[in-house]
Amino acid sequence: MTAPHVSLTGLPPLDPARSPVTGWTRAHWEATADRLLEGLLPYASPGFAQYRLPGRASYSGPLSDGLEGYARSFLLAAFRIAGSRGRVGPELIERYAAGLAAGTDPYSDERWPPITDRDQPMVEAASLAIALHESRPWLWDHLDDGVRERVTDWLGGFVGATANDSNWRLFQVVTEEFLASVGAPHSRAEIDGGLARLEDWYRGGGWYTDGDGRKFDYYNAWALHLYPILWARIAGPRASPVQVDRYRARLREFLSVYQHFFGSDGAPVHQGRSLTYRFAVTAPLWAGALVDATPLPPGRTRRLASGALKHFAGHGVPDEHGLLSLGWYRPFLPVTQRYSGPASPYWASKAFLGLLLPEDHPVWTAPEEPGPVDTEDTCLALPAPGWLLHSTAADGIVRLVNHGSDRLPPPPAASEDNPHYTRFAYASAAAPDTAGPGTDNDIALIAPDGTASRRGRIHPLGVTGRRASSWHSASLAGQEHRIETTSVVHGPWEVRVHRVEGPHGAAVREGGWAPADDTGPLEEAAGPGWAWTRRTDGLASTVIALHGWDPEAPGVVAHTREANAYGTYSATPHLVLPVHPGGVHLMVTLVMLGADPEGARGAGARVTGEGAVVIRFPDGAVEEVPPAGESV
Repeated sequence: MTAPHVSLTGLPPLDPARSPVTGWTRAHWEATADRLLEGLLPYASPGFAQYRLPGRASYSGPLSDGLEGYARSFLLAAFRIAGSRGRVGPELIERYAAGLAAGTDPYSDERWPPITDRDQPMVEAASLAIALHESRPWLWDHLDDGVRERVTDWLGGFVGATANDSNWRLFQVVTEEFLASVGAPHSRAEIDGGLARLEDWYRGGGWYTDGDGRKFDYYNAWALHLYPILWARIAGPRASPVQVDRYRARLREFLSVYQHFFGSDGAPVHQGRSLTYRFAVTAPLWAGALVDATPLPPGRTRRLASGALKHFAGHGVPDEHGLLSLGWYRPFLPVTQRYSGPASPYWASKAFLGLLLPEDHPVWTAPEEPGPVDTEDTCLALPAPGWLLHSTAADGIVRLVNHGSDRLPPPPAASEDNPHYTRFAYASAAAPDTAGPGTDNDIALIAPDGTASRRGRIHPLGVTGRRASSWHSASLAGQEHRIETTSVVHGPWEVRVHRVEGPHGAAVREGGWAPADDTGPLEEAAGPGWAWTRRTDGLASTVIALHGWDPEAPGVVAHTREANAYGTYSATPHLVLPVHPGGVHLMVTLVMLGADPEGARGAGARVTGEGAVVIRFPDGAVEEVPPAGESV
């Protein structure tokens, strides 16, 4: 088990007729929203302008953190209010109306910090703007003129301010568009400029990078696709139909691939930053249904979204107090950033966008349909982010092979290792270790003193079919050495063909996956050229030397504690070549996340006279990797 599976008490009964996969309906979403909102009440300030939650403060300080609690939960409250056409308890509307009055009162102890250049209130202003727009008939339209004026004055701090050159540009877009919608001062040039910057980051196939560089992660889903759609809802006739159609077309193309990012248990692939937003990953699924920009049948949209929400609910999210912690299942700070405060996880409110769809919309009434991973094995080549996505129906696991996303700005910015970006692979059933030796899904040169190189900046070489390639520079003792890798996937297996440049005498180490468990240390086994670890539920990580390793060198297992978002105990099998021969050395390794670690030992590899590598997978399938310098 990845975490203690908790009883889902306080929720409506399952509906297997309408939702044969998850059992969840709109009533489950409403009940979860209500539980999240109620859980915040003990932490509200007297005037309800701030929610001061327990936990580690962000670098922005307690006033900003309290604003974050208000703004992000207001987004949830707005979807709940609008989705019910105002048929909620009046105290919910009154609470957030009171918070607007107190937060914008310059003499209040609860006043919000002003919007200034590149500061956190910019993020929260966008949530406020969206929430105010979506709940307009029930909240904004009933505010006193003085409160409305103070709110627009506070939001107006965005006009003329400088936002970070990333998804933050869209916070300015939606905030100033809301100001335009209520006749308040705004800058059309800043709105247009932010949307124009978005065009610079579009890489095709439905993929944006979050600013310059190769920054591909879930911000593509819960920000770069979502905010243009919400902006268009605010702008109405002020938005160019051509522009809006372009955003809808891109979202549609993105969702055709994105539907494959969810395991059969509902877990999303664990990659990238701000993972503590958890089920916010479902936001683009709902957005596609909201604006008729999805290729998915309505029953599949609900199955994927409900599956993700139910997955986290089944692992104790929200917790027994109805709160979202800084973590994944349990509190786990390595999935956060310096900007993450106690209320940051409430960006998960975006997941409830689907409540804006009426109760009789097909996305709520159609019978659930299986997700892609439920019915067949899949392999998708994604050239824009440099990824291969492969999944297996037998175990319901989605695996993401990474040859393109490192979250680094363009050179000459320094290279750095980030476990949520620079590993070779990520999955819906496993997370990278964030402490300890960091051997999982990594290859490294090892100096005599034990210092290990790290995979930092990734240089993509191509993605096609079942293959993806890249190279990175491995720094050792002040020298740079090129490691070029081609991954070939088939079923649950990945074979990595490495051409490792290194000095004579250095060691080489490569690790497989790092499965994690809360029940105790993982089972393990190792022998000449192989090693595996296994959780109590049978999920195993296997690594096997196929070529270029010392056939007599035993596999090794590295154990860590409190290093993995999926469980207290994690363990990574890895191989070690004690002595690199010098120059460029060809090495071939099979890694697997799945059952039957012993069966994986039926794989093999041979090198042709021309330097190509012929791979034989455990089931007999054969793939050929061309010689160095040839296209993948």
